[in-house]
Amino acid sequence: MEQRGCGAWLERRKWVAFMVALVLFWSGASAQIRYSISEELNEGTVVGNVAKDLGIDLSTLKDRGFRIVSGSTEPLFQVNRNDGILYLNRKIDREEVCEQRSLCLINLKTNPLEIHYVAVEVLDVNDHSPSFPEKEKRLDISESALQGARFQLLAAHDPDGGPFSVQQYKLSHNDHFRVEVKDRGEDGKMPFLVLQKPLDREAVRSHKLLLTAIDGGNPPRSGTIEITVDVLDVNDNTPVFTKDVYSVMLNENAPLGTTVIQVNATDLDGGVNGDIIYSFGNDVKSKLKKLFDLDTITGEITVKGPINFEEKDSYLIDIQASDQGPVPLTTEKSVIVKIVDVNDNAPEIEITSFSDATPEDSRPGTTVALITVNDLDSGLNGKVICSISEDVPFKLMPSLQDNMYSVVTKSPLDREKQAHYDVTIVAKDAGQPSLSSMKTVSVVVSDVNDNSPEFSLSPYTFHVTENNHPGAPVFSVSASDHDINENALISYHILREGGEGNNWASFFYINSESGNITALKSFDFETLKTFQFQVVATDSGTPSQSSNVTINVFILDQNDNAPVILHPVSTNGSAEGVEEIPRNVNAGHLVTKVRAYDADIGYNGWLLFSLQEVTDHSLFALDRYTGQIRTLRSFTETDEAEHKLVILVKDNGNVSLSATATVIINVVEPKEAFAASDVKSSVKDEEENSVTFYLIITLGSVSALFLISIIVIVVLIVMQCSKPTDYSSKYLQDTNYDGTLCHSIQYRSGDKRYMLVGPRMSIGSTIVPGSNGNTLVIPEHSRLASGEVRSLPVCNEYPPFRAGLVFRQ
Repeated sequence: MEQRGCGAWLERRKWVAFMVALVLFWSGASAQIRYSISEELNEGTVVGNVAKDLGIDLSTLKDRGFRIVSGSTEPLFQVNRNDGILYLNRKIDREEVCEQRSLCLINLKTNPLEIHYVAVEVLDVNDHSPSFPEKEKRLDISESALQGARFQLLAAHDPDGGPFSVQQYKLSHNDHFRVEVKDRGEDGKMPFLVLQKPLDREAVRSHKLLLTAIDGGNPPRSGTIEITVDVLDVNDNTPVFTKDVYSVMLNENAPLGTTVIQVNATDLDGGVNGDIIYSFGNDVKSKLKKLFDLDTITGEITVKGPINFEEKDSYLIDIQASDQGPVPLTTEKSVIVKIVDVNDNAPEIEITSFSDATPEDSRPGTTVALITVNDLDSGLNGKVICSISEDVPFKLMPSLQDNMYSVVTKSPLDREKQAHYDVTIVAKDAGQPSLSSMKTVSVVVSDVNDNSPEFSLSPYTFHVTENNHPGAPVFSVSASDHDINENALISYHILREGGEGNNWASFFYINSESGNITALKSFDFETLKTFQFQVVATDSGTPSQSSNVTINVFILDQNDNAPVILHPVSTNGSAEGVEEIPRNVNAGHLVTKVRAYDADIGYNGWLLFSLQEVTDHSLFALDRYTGQIRTLRSFTETDEAEHKLVILVKDNGNVSLSATATVIINVVEPKEAFAASDVKSSVKDEEENSVTFYLIITLGSVSALFLISIIVIVVLIVMQCSKPTDYSSKYLQDTNYDGTLCHSIQYRSGDKRYMLVGPRMSIGSTIVPGSNGNTLVIPEHSRLASGEVRSLPVCNEYPPFRAGLVFRQ
């Protein structure tokens, strides 16, 4: 009757657990629900309506293929696609599914086009009875066993957990023994048989005891083991360990065979009753026996398997010492093995965040990367120190969290000096010996437009030959930028504003991409000799950077002007003249002097005189440099009275230009000469007054030009001296001339040397064919000891300042 009532109560409990314990714990974005059921429910038992609890329309279950997602094994649950009810596919044994876990939770996934999570908690039912590993156990206990002696018994096992596991042990009624229980935590309760009254083998040879293990169910379940105690005679001394506590420190990774500790026990009995053997305690697990070995004779514990501190830092080993008497006595002692951490794990560096590129204008302290460092060791072996090995503009900054660092800039970056850094991070622990690891972070420095374009020369100096063709390229400029990409894309333009220095900018056009400069007009050396303007180079960065350069332009002379005869000149403007000389003049008498002028300079303006036509070559000679006509000998009675001389005046250009003058020389008697002189004095005075008037005008104009030239030269010298590159001009005038306006000018520009030359050359000078034939190369022996260039005179009759520009490397 009592059993029938208990069975009905259990069935009701199952039904209540099934119908009432459906609990919906939570729902969220993944619509997770949770049910609770008891174990051992029959197949087909309803767990809950998943579709209803998840809010899924029943009509879509089939279309969506609503099902339980499971692996290859047979599923524990199934879902009905018609009504969305979750039911048991087979009976669940909690002990099989979850073993000894306190919480048995089965997670399911449903899949109606989206994943939903369903958790089913399997509640334990007291469906197992405690059981002993053996049905009976025999114990040999000496009759000399003292009161209070303890004998470890085999513990019962109950697959159920929690309150349904073994809770207590009961011993059948007897006069000599009682049972004590030792709680070993996760290992359960361990029964000990305690002698409470001395044994007398002569009275009772053996004792039959029944040990019952009872769980915490309601009603409780139980299991029994029969214990037979055989009373042995006399061996009444148990082994005694020499130490109360055995504790030892063992380094991890200790080699196999390493001695951990040696336990020692003694027995006061003699003979075999005093011979002791050692063994592991009954409760020592097999895993522990794989790590340690015990010598049964010596009690030495050695290393048998790999010891790893990171897996477990201490072990508790139960050791039994038993004598070999007829009734062996056993003493148990626990050995505590503490594992000492060895520095066997190098630090691990992990880059958790990284910036692809760092701008070169980043301020110091800008974060480049975040790293995490971890060491599996403990204590000093797990204490990690990080550093950067190279001398780079980066440093490590510790974070608020342990073992986290930031790689930041410590000084300004400059991509133009270095665009890429390999930052090696070294993590080193504090163990002995220490272990370290390295990680390299590649940092790319991105470009910022922080450099202005730079011209290849500053300033530029170019020479343009006069009469150039408009629209033809004359020279080019070039600039570079240390930046890259768009920041280094350069465009050019001519600065057309900003003062008198750029008045000549309209003469030129510049290609904005190539920097080629084209002249828009033809230049005339006689009108314009030199000028300057500015070119601006601008990059394409944002904001853009720019720089400018001064262009100095020098116009080179061409032989485009023919000589002009200044004397003799007739009243009608032709180059003709009449001279009268007495017949009695001596040799070397100066008859007259042909004067000429050439608007060109240098060799193009250097004039030479020659006799193109003469009546008598023996009477007259012409100085090729000065144009003076002199007699070669005295006149005789047979010499004619009239002589015609045609003088050719030509310059020294490559293609020389020339002019001719005609001089008629009348030879008269001395008296006639004087009379003619008196008669002509008045006429000649008038002519000379006219010529003088023109000469005054000419000399005044030339003097004005000369003064202007001197002022311009002085201004150029002052301006060029103020610049780092010496483009100043230095003019030296030679005052040694013989009545004509002779001069020489020396001009320097940087490491180049120019010379203004005239008709009179130094003896060692040489004419070199070149552009316009106006280049005079000064030989080495013509230099002074001080290193200056010896000046050459330029002679012309009336123009006070005409010279040629000579190039000298």
